[in-house]
Amino acid sequence: MGKNLLESDFPFAEGILNGKTALVCGASKGIGRATALVLARAGCRIIACARSVEDLESLMIEMHGSGHEYLALDMESLESISSSVSDLGTVDILVNNSGGPPGGPLLGNTVQDFEGPFTRHLHASHILTKELVPGMEKSGSGRIVNIISTSVREPIDNIGLSNTLRGAMASWSKSLSRELPACITINNILPGFTDTDRLGSLANSISSKTGIGIEEVQKNWINSVPIERLIDPLETAIAVAWLCLPSSGAVRGVSLAVDGGRMRSI
Repeated sequence: MGKNLLESDFPFAEGILNGKTALVCGASKGIGRATALVLARAGCRIIACARSVEDLESLMIEMHGSGHEYLALDMESLESISSSVSDLGTVDILVNNSGGPPGGPLLGNTVQDFEGPFTRHLHASHILTKELVPGMEKSGSGRIVNIISTSVREPIDNIGLSNTLRGAMASWSKSLSRELPACITINNILPGFTDTDRLGSLANSISSKTGIGIEEVQKNWINSVPIERLIDPLETAIAVAWLCLPSSGAVRGVSLAVDGGRMRSI
């Protein structure tokens, strides 16, 4: 679906974000990469962040438009994050996104297991926001979008650490929505079962722990989703782009699910 979705369904918004600069974290793969591609198609100049230089270089080749750049950053190196973004100039859109922690029951984790995931998600997002908000306020507009999880509303079995982290991110975001300048919005995207490497790793983990075959694990997921398929990362990315539009300024402090209707909560 991905290529056709980007080339056929998205042109209605091509150029709608011309002149904007977007910093997209976790841009080498999955939802982060799709978001960079969609925002570039919408007219943004992209600054893509991730650890893999090779993946970032291939992203640069694939993106629509010109003037894009990348930063090879480890989101657990907070000092590097601060120094790298301080010289970027005005960034209009910040997409906070990073790989999730390993699966497993919560009581199987030590306190130390929380440190890395919280650093690269919550702490890194906080530093980026503090660095970039003054420029957004000065320019008169800003958009912050956090990629988290449906587990914010309905915790998912066997990923207890991830559930805890995502809930913290959602509370952080909601608190900021009451504090940020009026011209800056912050919102969350809650992805459902999305066709990414992360979901594949989770399927492998569940299979190894339960003895259920990987295909059966994936079939159970799909059977729980009313749209009866996995979600294309580009579908999630288009939701991100919508939250970044100038006309979406009244949407603030919201957690928007892109889950194919899987969640049962209202």
